[in-house]
Amino acid sequence: MWPTPGSAIPVGLAAPLVALRRQTHKTIAAVTDDLDKFRFNRAVARIRELTNALEDIPATAPGAGAVLREGLEAATRLIGPMMPHLAEEMWQELGHATLLADESWPKPDPDLARDEEVTLAVQVNGKLRGTIELPRDAAASVVEEAALALPQVARLLDGRAPKRVVVVPNRIVSVVA
Repeated sequence: MWPTPGSAIPVGLAAPLVALRRQTHKTIAAVTDDLDKFRFNRAVARIRELTNALEDIPATAPGAGAVLREGLEAATRLIGPMMPHLAEEMWQELGHATLLADESWPKPDPDLARDEEVTLAVQVNGKLRGTIELPRDAAASVVEEAALALPQVARLLDGRAPKRVVVVPNRIVSVVA
């Protein structure tokens, strides 16, 4: 069933729907930044990625209609500055009685727009030796253990304990051999 404009997103969505909501809010944040920096081609490409993802929505899942509406409304608002006539038509088709031009710019949900996993660079003696994927804000001990477990790092340490390991959260791990 197609929800009405302004209806709330249900709680307890399936993983693909949560991923689609994340992509919607990441797209809002990225397109906002792109337009601020006059990177119009990049903004259009990001909107197209979102619309491609919206095509693949699992329509039978509970809450799919609300997530689809959220994505379509976001995409419509985002194309407004570049294709105003098309955006106004889409806005009317989505059931809104107001003009899109009178609506505010969409705001991304910060919790949905940030990645849950981060890629950390691992360097040994100042040289990049690899990367690791870990959950955001992982404990320093977990990060250090994962960095020291990399084959490239283990080979350079040659069984010796590192002199020092510096962990910059969510950014980099620096090992001094």
